[in-house]
Amino acid sequence: MEHYMTIKMIHMLTAYLTGLFLVVRLGLDVAGKPGWRNTPLRWIPHVNDTILLVMAISLLAILRLNVLEEHWLLLKIVLLVGYIVAGVFAIKPKFATRTRIIAAVLAIVQLLAIFHLAMAKPF
Repeated sequence: MEHYMTIKMIHMLTAYLTGLFLVVRLGLDVAGKPGWRNTPLRWIPHVNDTILLVMAISLLAILRLNVLEEHWLLLKIVLLVGYIVAGVFAIKPKFATRTRIIAAVLAIVQLLAIFHLAMAKPF
């Protein structure tokens, strides 16, 4: 438990950065600047998300949470998978613009729902 707060803060920071990276990359696409795909902005979010996942698993271990018993946590994981799928459709230029817009909205809504569940732990 001695590193709990540090791990939790890193987890929270990387979660917020995940949202920021998504919005920035979508914004650059909307602004007609797809060149971000040839910069570190292409891979930095993946490094961030890896750190986020490692911190999440660490918190589960420290708190000895069972995903099947904590329904808010199970829903958070389901939403995470949905966020990843929607994010892929939103970011990839090979998909139609309409598909990308719908996927971007879905990804952002799911991310906000994940944040809500993390803060409220409603059930």
